Amino acid sequence: MTCDSLYLYEEVMLLALRDRQGTIASGTMYQYAIGGAILAELLLGNRVEIEQVRKRKFLKLIDPTPLGDPLIDECLEKIRNAKRRAVLQTWVSRFASLRQLKHRAARQLCRRGILRMEEDDILLIFKRKVYPEINPAPEREIIRRLETAIFTEKTDIDPKTVVLLSLTKSAELLKVVFDKKRLKSRKARIEQVANGEVTGKAAHEAIQAMQAAVMVAVIMPMMMTTTMSH
Repeated sequence: MTCDSLYLYEEVMLLALRDRQGTIASGTMYQYAIGGAILAELLLGNRVEIEQVRKRKFLKLIDPTPLGDPLIDECLEKIRNAKRRAVLQTWVSRFASLRQLKHRAARQLCRRGILRMEEDDILLIFKRKVYPEINPAPEREIIRRLETAIFTEKTDIDPKTVVLLSLTKSAELLKVVFDKKRLKSRKARIEQVANGEVTGKAAHEAIQAMQAAVMVAVIMPMMMTTTMSH
């Protein structure tokens, strides 16, 4: 397996993990970003499409052919086997709730030679699996793409980077990667990119379809927070 062309959920996972410790950065909603990323990959791969019925957005299977990634294909299989159709929120929530999601996503990156799996002792009693980075090049390239999207005036950002920016923004991951003050000064630009306003015309349609997936990934953590506070 090469480090080239990572899936969106793998990119999200790389950004969510602390490089040296191999643990998830606190205060993030990374699992919903992964759920949104998997849905975006299925849309990008023309395996599903969004079907609007009145004001509700449903997911419709159009091609059950596996994409070749275990995690994405399991989600595709879930859609194929679903007894009834479900709205996007339901699917993002289901994907985000997959058993061992963090470990499965991290293990994919281990297979690619980007992370290494280690066991870490907590208070000498509990053991946990951590995933420190051993090849920093792929994450550096992801950060470089995000940097270009946020901190330059470039007007032809590729769809995958736009979706990644939207997902990392919604999951509170951008502030893990970049300085908060720098991000604050580029708030308007981030909104522009996330809304697909600075992409090529060909990319715009793909982004519009995926914005629905991204919006759900944004809404889910908010819903969870509201529910928990009551």
